[in-house]
Amino acid sequence: MERYTITIPEELLHQFDTSIEKKGYANRSEAIRDLIRDSLVHDEWVEDDEKVAATVTLIYDHHTSDLGDKLTDLQHHQAHLVVAATHVHLDNDNCLEVIILRGSCKEVRHLAEKMIAIRGVKHGKIVHTTEGRSID
Repeated sequence: MERYTITIPEELLHQFDTSIEKKGYANRSEAIRDLIRDSLVHDEWVEDDEKVAATVTLIYDHHTSDLGDKLTDLQHHQAHLVVAATHVHLDNDNCLEVIILRGSCKEVRHLAEKMIAIRGVKHGKIVHTTEGRSID
């Protein structure tokens, strides 16, 4: 481990301490390490050919004509990117689907955006992450 010193305005530090306490961090160092890791993951998503992982969360009305078939077709045609999918019935009308993707940044982003753009998807969210090799 390496020790370092930084200068932060008092009010900003107070806000940071309040935030990390609510999140359950034991100390500032752990919180700062996570911020650095998050920044490194963000940097991985800049390069189109970088190998990445992501989850795509979709909320949709399952009554929308052919929506389920379209999502399934997309996943089958891009099977090399799709690691797993989970489907949950939220109520009589709404479903939640989480799809785990892994591949090149460009391909993963394109497939995720395509799924979110399908008519009938009420909400979609991509969570970018990493395969973990480049961060400690």
